[in-house]
Amino acid sequence: MEPMKPMEPMKPMEPMKPMKGAEPWWPKDLGQPASSGGQNGLRYAFFPEAHRLLVETDGTLKTYDSGDHRISGVQQASGGAPRFTSQSGDVSLDDLKVVS
Repeated sequence: MEPMKPMEPMKPMEPMKPMKGAEPWWPKDLGQPASSGGQNGLRYAFFPEAHRLLVETDGTLKTYDSGDHRISGVQQASGGAPRFTSQSGDVSLDDLKVVS
């Protein structure tokens, strides 16, 4: 019987590459949103300088004129329409003008 051969030393592991972040889903000309988020098939991004609120629901994107509202969050009751939080209280999408 032949004796066991020694194991080869482990080779150094290749360093992990940083994970790539998700690409923005909004137009790049709007820059970075002041607030963004999503839940239940809805996502939003708010751009105060442009007075724009972008809302994507189930793959359909709409742009709203946010007027003087400064959107900071969203809430959505089960089956109900989303309501956005602003400095003036809750805002419904029905209160905002659709731009595109």
